[in-house]
Amino acid sequence: MAELLRVESLKKTFVTGGPLWNRHVVTAVDDVSLFVARGQTLGLVGESGSGKSTLGRCILGLTQVDGGRVVFDGTEVQGLRGKALHDFRRRVQPVFQDPYGSLDPRWTVGRSVRESLDCYRIGTPADREKRVLDLFRRVGLNPVLAGRLPNHLSGGQRQRVAIAAALASEPELIIADEPVSALDMSVQAQILNLLLDLQQDLGVACIFITHDLGVVEHVSDAVAVLYRGAIVEMDATDRIMRNPQHQYTRTLLAAVPRPPSTARPPPPYQGGSLA
Repeated sequence: MAELLRVESLKKTFVTGGPLWNRHVVTAVDDVSLFVARGQTLGLVGESGSGKSTLGRCILGLTQVDGGRVVFDGTEVQGLRGKALHDFRRRVQPVFQDPYGSLDPRWTVGRSVRESLDCYRIGTPADREKRVLDLFRRVGLNPVLAGRLPNHLSGGQRQRVAIAAALASEPELIIADEPVSALDMSVQAQILNLLLDLQQDLGVACIFITHDLGVVEHVSDAVAVLYRGAIVEMDATDRIMRNPQHQYTRTLLAAVPRPPSTARPPPPYQGGSLA
């Protein structure tokens, strides 16, 4: 498949602490390289603090990198300005973990979905109104809900609205940062199935960020395992699930809930070498 996104030796550090003598440099993204093909879903998995969300924000251009490159459709993202940057943001859209936090509480959810259509001047005003209602239907929501405020919707409904908003500009890549972790288990399954159906129908690529290898197994074509900001293993999903090569990956896999007859005790992992 044709390559859509390539990340090369990406680095990002943060300085923590107060006074100069008490400051520490924290490496959030450590020499990360990966690629995503058109129409492919890459699962980016790791525990909290492993650098997953920071990497996603670096790819989106929301966080400035310290080194390396993000190349989207042959163009380096860091150098984009003006119309080129505007176009990149239309083609790459985020879905965040907290749907309530990502929707303006003062706007109707229909207006939130329409925002990118207005921003990128997609269609006429009448076309935009029709597309908003079509997007609500596509994500499994009654179009009547478009006139409601976010606090009148359930968490699952709000996340469907967030997905509709991400799809409005017809992106080629969606970066979904823990999009189901704040939802009940039954609702999680509905949202995951929705994302799978949308990807198959629309051919959009996705980076799916999560701490749960069980979720990754369900939605991803390939998996990159992140530990302390570095990728320790990257391969096709079935090979990762069947024969993980790194101890950290095996620990994550052992934490996936399983029926009692197949449950495996997680091997202890105390960090150390990433080899």
